[in-house]
Amino acid sequence: MPRTRPPLRPTAALPSPDELNALLSFLEHDPAPMMVLDPAYNILAANTAYRRQFGVADASPLGRKCYEVSHHYDVPCDQAGEHCPMRHALERRRADRVLHIHHTPRGLEHVDVELRPIQDQQGQVIAFVERLSTLRSASPQVRADGLVGHSSAFTQALAALQRVAPSNLPVLLLGESGTGKDLFARALHEASERAHGPFVTVDCSGFTETLFESELFGYEKGAFTGATHRKKGLVETATGGTLFLDEMGDVPLSMQVKLLRLIESGTFRRVGGIETLRADFRLVAATHKPLARMVEQGQFRQDLYYRINAFPVHLPALRERADDIPLLVESILARSPAGSPRYRVDAEALRCMQQYAWPGNIRELRNVIDRARLFADDGVIGLAHLPPDTLQAGAPARPWAGTALPAPLPSVARQAPDALRELATRFQGNRKDLAHQLGLSERTLYRRLKALGLAGRP
Repeated sequence: MPRTRPPLRPTAALPSPDELNALLSFLEHDPAPMMVLDPAYNILAANTAYRRQFGVADASPLGRKCYEVSHHYDVPCDQAGEHCPMRHALERRRADRVLHIHHTPRGLEHVDVELRPIQDQQGQVIAFVERLSTLRSASPQVRADGLVGHSSAFTQALAALQRVAPSNLPVLLLGESGTGKDLFARALHEASERAHGPFVTVDCSGFTETLFESELFGYEKGAFTGATHRKKGLVETATGGTLFLDEMGDVPLSMQVKLLRLIESGTFRRVGGIETLRADFRLVAATHKPLARMVEQGQFRQDLYYRINAFPVHLPALRERADDIPLLVESILARSPAGSPRYRVDAEALRCMQQYAWPGNIRELRNVIDRARLFADDGVIGLAHLPPDTLQAGAPARPWAGTALPAPLPSVARQAPDALRELATRFQGNRKDLAHQLGLSERTLYRRLKALGLAGRP
């Protein structure tokens, strides 16, 4: 297991009671939940917004460790495989921000944490102010709609969206087909200042060149045969909101220059019109194609690429977030119509799903679950109900290297506590290495080892 870092220690005298009360009085005017922490992770104060949103009856957070309250850990976050904003803020003497999964009165939630150090006159850090913001567009719990996930790869993508959401920068979502680019785009819209405006999706692969222009910019009456009235385009419809251009790599070259002009000038004209109209939208584009390579091959305009690539976000493939598969499966099953039978997936079928590469990503997973439900007469989805391709590709275990361990496979250890206990006891590497071998995040492994009473092993 990893070598334990020494806990943070106060580097100067803590704030006096009067100073603490003055600071808390100031924080009471902020609508966001906020706390004051000392450099030893102790919660010194919390404003009313925090107590309303995160408080638990008869369980004051004051005097408790922040990681105990938020994560139910018995060690600081960085010793449990997570980013610790306090350690970074102390080392760098400046603010630090991270997206964490916290325990709240509503269960597990994604929480955006911003930590700012407070320094005395000698420049020594004496306390921290922590500002918390709960994400509503995604959940680490089973949910019937929207984004769900708790893996490291998923959380990194979600954190990137939170960073860029308040700005008006164009965002380019990059990822394989079926990774949920439309859901990420909608989550970005809902986290932005344009959330009350329209969210307009344009499927760039579904239009011919002529139709693309008329659908995007609209047209005037008489502009072409069949244009019997004026029609607003999707750009105009997105006024005050977000325009989501899906499958951006399929935009015809001849249309790319018109799209570039729209983005650069913020103006457009309807087909057949002479009036110049002003656009007002946040641009989000998405593609599964390698746009940089397409630029080199002359298939995509370089100037347009640089305009839409202001803030690229990589969306992980499902094979990069195997930890999320049980959660995704439960969420897909929860989307069954009201009154339909309740289904569950047994351990062996779930193990197989976690080892399969899922080239079709979440879209393929959804199809496999929907198909399996038709065969699971007793309400339990097992190996016999999975497609042959999933069974064959999911059968081999992940390779095991670097240790002389007994027969249990890593996939079994992910599900069986006894197998995990034996592997953790005999494993010669550190916790990070063991997590890698098991295909788990270090945070998930720490949580499971803690349940077995092994989290403190060296």
